[in-house]
Order: sequence, then structure tokens, then C-alpha cells
Amino acid sequence: MKNLKKVQVVALFLATTLLGACGGNNAKKENVEGDNNATASVTLTVKGSDTVLPLAQQEAEKYMQKHKEAAITIVGGGTGVGLSALEEGTTDLAMASRDLKTEEKLKFKAAKKDIKEALIAYDALSVVVHPANKINQLTREQLEEIFTGKITNWKVVGGADEKIVAYSRETSSGTYEFFKDEVLNKKNYANNILMMPATGSIVQSVGQTKGAIGYIGLAYETNEVKALKVSYDQGKTFVAPSVEAAKDKTYPISRPLYFFYDATAESKVKPFIDYVLSEEGQKIVLETGYVPLK
Repeated sequence: MKNLKKVQVVALFLATTLLGACGGNNAKKENVEGDNNATASVTLTVKGSDTVLPLAQQEAEKYMQKHKEAAITIVGGGTGVGLSALEEGTTDLAMASRDLKTEEKLKFKAAKKDIKEALIAYDALSVVVHPANKINQLTREQLEEIFTGKITNWKVVGGADEKIVAYSRETSSGTYEFFKDEVLNKKNYANNILMMPATGSIVQSVGQTKGAIGYIGLAYETNEVKALKVSYDQGKTFVAPSVEAAKDKTYPISRPLYFFYDATAESKVKPFIDYVLSEEGQKIVLETGYVPLK
């Protein structure tokens, strides 16, 4: 997804699926295209990672076109939100941009839930700035110092004499956790970092703030922001985020994306998961701006 129009289309689809979840049988009929007489007999709820959200929406849309009996509701909010919903039994699939934490595994065990995972794709994490920013690349160490508050002005890294305004996802986000672990070297974010509830909010805020910097999933990139090249070898090599660079592992900030589910619901969720993992489903992965498994 490389343009704002496509993001808007995805957002519209989300609104449609949410309306379908709230509108009873009539809404379910609307989700089943071309069949005004039959209600959906298979209803799936998918919650969690905003990174996975656009991909899950596209997969669900294509799946429902092929399976008129299915109605799939997609809700974002962050990996933590999805996993909490899975623990509470209010979602069939939890979308996640990270693996389970030890404490989450213990909670599921205490709840006597056998949680299974399905690796569905990979994602490159883009570091983005306002398009007017003349900075085009940063090292991992510079990113760490910016987001931990040691560097607060762009002139320190070769930019204009301008205050850095850093945006992050909130703590329930798997992207927040991944960025902290892999980019900040497990150090804490600065207290003045602006925490945003959704990835789309970061795109909008960075695009409207000249001194801003943030991080987003590759599929969220638009012309409103500029992606930076990143170096993980102390400035010897800088690589721009792209599907190709993530696939050949030359871009350093990439991560796996998952669906998690309760083993007792496997027969219900497996047809949709199998579709995502199929040749057609993995083609959608690539078309949507993510990295296929093969």
C-alpha cells in the first residue's frame, strides 16, 4: 500500500466490516456479496495488531468474495489488545507483530488455553520523517539516542537547527515492543515521546509536523512522509525499507507477523488461515506491501 487513497479504501472496508458486526442479520447479508437471501453461517472476529490490520482486511475481503457463507470482522488496536481479547474469548484470531511474552504465555496457561500460532508474513518497519526534512539516513545508534531523549535537535545528526518531535505507538502495540527491543537495544523511550493509538495516527502526525520522526509498518507508507535509510553497521551501509530489502534481509528492521488462536477453535479458523498461507493469499501479502513467507 503505497498511497493514501489505498489506505482510505482499507479504512472504508474496516468501517464496512464493523457495521456488519453491529447490524445483525441484515449487515451479515451485506457482507455476503450477491446473496440477499442467505445470512452468513461462519462468523470470524479478528483483533489486534495495527501492523497486520491492512493485510488482514485485504485477505478477508478476498476470502469473503470466494466464501459467501463467511463474515469476518477486523478490529485493530494493537497486539496487546488482540491477545487480551483472545484470553477473554472475545476474538477468534489475534493479530500480532511480535511473539508471545512470557507473562502472556503464563496467563494463557492459567486460563487453560492451548494457544497456537500461525506465521503469515513478514514486515519491514519504516522510520519516517516529514518530507521537508533534509535528513535521508540514520544509524541505529542515532535512532536509539533520538527516541531515548539523548538527541533532541536535528542539527546533531546533520539536519536543520530544529527540535525533534518523536512519535511512537502506545505500549499495547507489538510495534512499540519490537522497536524498543531491536532499535533502542531494550532501553526505555524518553518521557516526552508522543504515544499514538494507531499507526495511521503516526503517519498523519509526522506528515503534518516538520520536525517529526516516527516508525510505521512498510504497508502504511504514503507520500505524506519520507522513509529513511537505516544502518546497523555504524554507518558503513545504509538500506532503505522495501519488500525486496526485507525479503533478502538486507534491511535490518524487519519482523514476523502472526495470527494466534485457541486450539479449540482450530476447525473454525483454519480455512481462513489456510487461505492466507495459500499461493493466492501470499500474493495478496506482496500486493499489500508486506513480505511473503516464500
